[in-house]
Amino acid sequence: MSPTTMPQSSTPVVGFEVDSTSSTTDVFLRTVAEDPSRPMVAKPDGEGWLELSGAEFLAEVRAAAKGLIALGVGVGDRIAIFGPTAYEWTLSDYAVWYAGGISVPFYDTSSEAQLSWMLTNADVSRGLVATREHAERVRAAAAAAGRPEPALRVWEDGAFAELAEAGKDISDEELESARSQVGSDSVATIIYTSGTTGKPKGCVLTHANFVQTGQAARYQIPSALDTSMRCLLFLPQAHVFARFIEVLAISNGALLAHQSDLTKLTDAMGTFHPTFILGVPRVFEKVFNSALATAQAGGNEKIFRRAEQVAVAYSKALDTGKVPMSLKLQHALFDRLVYRKLRAAMGNNVTHAVSGGGALGAHLGHFFRGLGIIVLEGYGLTETTAPITVNVPERSKIGTVGVPLPGVSVAIAPDGEVLAKGVPIFREYWDNPEATAKEFHDGWFGTGDLGSLDEDGYLTISGRKKEILVTSSGKNIAPAPLEDILRRHPIIGQPVLVGENRKFVSALIFLDSEMLPGWLKNHDLPQMDLHEAADDDTIHAEVAKAVEQVNKTVSRAEGIKKFTILPIELTEENGYLSAKQSVKRHLINKDFAEDIEAIYAD
Repeated sequence: MSPTTMPQSSTPVVGFEVDSTSSTTDVFLRTVAEDPSRPMVAKPDGEGWLELSGAEFLAEVRAAAKGLIALGVGVGDRIAIFGPTAYEWTLSDYAVWYAGGISVPFYDTSSEAQLSWMLTNADVSRGLVATREHAERVRAAAAAAGRPEPALRVWEDGAFAELAEAGKDISDEELESARSQVGSDSVATIIYTSGTTGKPKGCVLTHANFVQTGQAARYQIPSALDTSMRCLLFLPQAHVFARFIEVLAISNGALLAHQSDLTKLTDAMGTFHPTFILGVPRVFEKVFNSALATAQAGGNEKIFRRAEQVAVAYSKALDTGKVPMSLKLQHALFDRLVYRKLRAAMGNNVTHAVSGGGALGAHLGHFFRGLGIIVLEGYGLTETTAPITVNVPERSKIGTVGVPLPGVSVAIAPDGEVLAKGVPIFREYWDNPEATAKEFHDGWFGTGDLGSLDEDGYLTISGRKKEILVTSSGKNIAPAPLEDILRRHPIIGQPVLVGENRKFVSALIFLDSEMLPGWLKNHDLPQMDLHEAADDDTIHAEVAKAVEQVNKTVSRAEGIKKFTILPIELTEENGYLSAKQSVKRHLINKDFAEDIEAIYAD
């Protein structure tokens, strides 16, 4: 693959000097020194929040880091962090870095086999974990792998008080000696891929990856990332997307808060008033569907649907540079009736949101912008420290994932695969040179995703290379765009298209147990569980209408000919979704093989 023959898009580094020497803690210290009293993190406090200044947070990080050193942590040691998104997660991360260590995050939903593999592969013998239950899972996984019992400190049992006490005799000079041995090229973290196929691989990300990618992102979207930013983090911090935002907020002097319980997310938004949120597409789909369900419950579905149409039309008109007066008046009306209520539900302060981990879809992107919230779609992987492209607020192209960050180049290989190189690209897979070599081509990292570049260098992702369905007639079909549209229906949780080497494409439909009760009530239907719903004629007819609408967007050969509704929900807990809510298709194809065969039986 010659670079000169591939479509490419690059963004040069102009307007700032790349920081090629700093570690994450170097940047942290400089940020605190600029204004030690500026609030940096917020901890839950009753029904509100306790804001800690940069100086106060630094003191807690230093105390914990001294404790780690006192307990034997050396420069380069791998330390596990295991627990839900929380203030303690960020404190653990920075304490490990300050002590010279390497953070190894574990997903909350990791199985014992996965934990055993990560403990063994990264040679982890110490950890900071959220609960006694997390500690028992780690110990059981170590025992299953034949490893010594790891030394663990448990957040709920006063881990940080224990560390502060243990580190009382560690001098400031000894602490600084450990911290300063870590430089830009040092390993910051080993993040294991979510393992949608095969054994997870440990992605080695350096301090330079975080520092320089953060610099580039700050320069690309300065209106969203400044010291006035209030970020509420609710995605799993074990995932690279949330982890990058954690570092970005701390490095830029923004105020960072955490909430892992999504049932309390609305309350958290109402009390914290974030200006900036991030999520995977499913989060934004849930916000939309919940608003629709509320409107239906109040008998206002027609008003909501009209408001939806106006919001999308208004956003599209903004792209043309001219909004007709009649549309402005309609938009102002629905702002009073609908839009301001939705903004209030998100804390009445959100101006920007970043969506990653999959395609959001143009419709929802326009809907939220019409609401007054700019959703910036970006694109990246664990191997790219999260973002390699992102939309710029002033020239966003909804439906694309934006342009490369400064210092990043993107190319499209002859087979359509997206290739990338630049500051975010990881160093290697931990202790796996064969896998590392397999992913690099003439200096370009192969993402495994398919995409295209437009005339302005904006990237559009069409799906995963390995997920393309090739029918028996040789038709190549990307399932993601059709699945994205189907998921917009409130009762459809996850649709999974099948049809590899078959005569036509079909869909497995998994319902949304959270949205189903409200939808049934709003449509004057009796309550039913997933098993009853899967066999219900009304539910079947509703899904059929959704499929019919999807089929209008593609050719007849690409449309969904049949579907079946299955009586379970896909979740992280049952192993069918990854941490970023990606469907593990290989498990679906294996575990529901009989259902798939039944579709094609005649």
